[in-house]
Amino acid sequence: MLEDKLLIWRLRRGSLDALRRIYDKYKVDLLKLAIALTGDVCQSEDAVQDVFLKLVQSYDRIDIHGNLKSYLTACLVNRVRTLHRTSRRHEREVPLDPAAEASSDSPEQWAVLNDQMRLLGEAVAQLPAEQREVVVLRVDTGLGFRQIARMQNVSLYTVQGRYRYGMRRLRSLLNGEETQ
Repeated sequence: MLEDKLLIWRLRRGSLDALRRIYDKYKVDLLKLAIALTGDVCQSEDAVQDVFLKLVQSYDRIDIHGNLKSYLTACLVNRVRTLHRTSRRHEREVPLDPAAEASSDSPEQWAVLNDQMRLLGEAVAQLPAEQREVVVLRVDTGLGFRQIARMQNVSLYTVQGRYRYGMRRLRSLLNGEETQ
């Protein structure tokens, strides 16, 4: 995008307005992605803030050759991976706290949608981390398999397999074929 290239150019020259615009433009998408990957709103907010903090700290050295959104998404995924490794080291479980923003005409519709989002969040949380990451990146951000493969540093076929197995397991979990 031309706007993103201009924002990056302005950011490299220390423009706070450019940073603010990048933050406003991508914070919601990044937060949704982080919540889908972690299942924890607080941890997700921290991860998104960390990504933007790193962007600020390296604004003069930033070297984005492609899409800004893809760059920020890759940074976020790496940050979430680091958080997962850290939490495994401390042997803490990541609590599932789905934050679904839903707007609906009636409280009944909102309650049904909220329940469905909770069930989906619980099912996604049961996927192995590699499958969960691929499914969320593909479904929530619309990234292609090749982009995800580069981001995860694995083959295209590995990513496609993770996606296929992840979606199969989600269907199974949501249809009640597997015990939760």
